Amino acid sequence: MESYALLLGSTLSAGTVLAIAALGLLINEKAGIVNLGAEGMMLCAAIAAFATVVHTGSFALGLLAGMAAGALLAALFGWLVIWLGTNQYATGLALSLFGVGFSAFVGIGYVQARLPDTPKFAWPVLGELPVLGQALFRLHPLVYLTMVLALFMVWFLFRTRAGLVLRSVGESPQSAHALGYPVRRIRLAAVMAGGALCGLAGAYVSTVYTPLWVEGMVAGRGWIALALTTFATWRPARVLLGAYLFGGVTMLQFHLQASGVHVASQLLSMLPYLATIVVLVLISRNPTWIRANMPASLGKAFHPGS
Repeated sequence: MESYALLLGSTLSAGTVLAIAALGLLINEKAGIVNLGAEGMMLCAAIAAFATVVHTGSFALGLLAGMAAGALLAALFGWLVIWLGTNQYATGLALSLFGVGFSAFVGIGYVQARLPDTPKFAWPVLGELPVLGQALFRLHPLVYLTMVLALFMVWFLFRTRAGLVLRSVGESPQSAHALGYPVRRIRLAAVMAGGALCGLAGAYVSTVYTPLWVEGMVAGRGWIALALTTFATWRPARVLLGAYLFGGVTMLQFHLQASGVHVASQLLSMLPYLATIVVLVLISRNPTWIRANMPASLGKAFHPGS
């Protein structure tokens, strides 16, 4: 019983990284922008957050630094794509490659650095429950805030005028422009908000989830988060559930090893990425379903004069 409760708790922690990043990418795609640079943004945010905590001792400042780094890189991406009209896919890939190399270079001096002890958190009363209290109610506050964020995004996108405008920019930018909405500025704001969330996810990885710096420590989570948006058919609540599903697959490998299951470690390490491929293949078998949920102008450039 205790081992399964701990597996559930670790699943929530692992899924939080994916959920935050995927919700950020969801904002981008609702505005009609595909950003393939999530992996690079998360890595740059991870080293920015880690370095900030090392020098200041403040985890809050570290998370804010990660968000700022993600938003800054996203702003650069947005300027290139939205104003200069560069190809979204090529620019995103370039940003991802840049982030991998830049973070590795900047992080050389932080490989052996150590962070102060992470502040402990526990819900009053609930945190004292046997088994479940330790597993579910003593997690980092970001785990619970991510759940709130997903619910907020459901309300924002589908219950507010601002959310309707954002979705209209993604569905039909020409119509939104004809109605007087500043499509480019709205898209840039969405891209920067998404970048800030990707940055927060990267900061969470290096300062909370695994509080150390290792080159490439995001380990493909940016790509999994990108796949999650399609898996969830661009719905925030489904993104959250999908993130926990993939987080569970990630943690299952450690649970199986601890249980004495004799499976090659390399095969277990493949599980999260194999699950991503399988899910995308299954979803792609129904293109009509994808088209019915995907923003109509996703990945397409907008020219005000067109």
